[in-house]
Amino acid sequence: MKRVLFVCVHNSGRSQMAAAILNRMAGGKAVAESAGTEPAEAVNPNAVRAMAELGIDLSGARPKLLIQEMVDRADRVITMGCSVEESCPAVFLPNVEDWGLEDPAGKPLEKVREIRDEMVRRVQALLQEVQETSASEPGTGPESA
Repeated sequence: MKRVLFVCVHNSGRSQMAAAILNRMAGGKAVAESAGTEPAEAVNPNAVRAMAELGIDLSGARPKLLIQEMVDRADRVITMGCSVEESCPAVFLPNVEDWGLEDPAGKPLEKVREIRDEMVRRVQALLQEVQETSASEPGTGPESA
């Protein structure tokens, strides 16, 4: 099973939403977690509302500090885009992919929905890529059954 780590500065919006979307859509083929370099006190309320519209409950989620063990166990590390350059996770992590998504902090619900919907598209593409990569790895394709 592939492990994906989504990272942003505050772990209060983008990375929380991306991890929850992947965990919902992956059907057990991948698992995601999220963290931040400077975790906030709570998850962005508009992120919670936007995700609830998809039937995903983030109300109990809490921002977490990024630790090395999270990076070590991840097959993929994806940062969300940096608006706080001094604490940007992309600066600290090797071999990361950055999605460059707008930070939902302080944005109205309508804008957070747009960010969420873009995240859904990117997670779908990521899962397709993970599925194709897994199918081409030795011992994982139909010929290994």
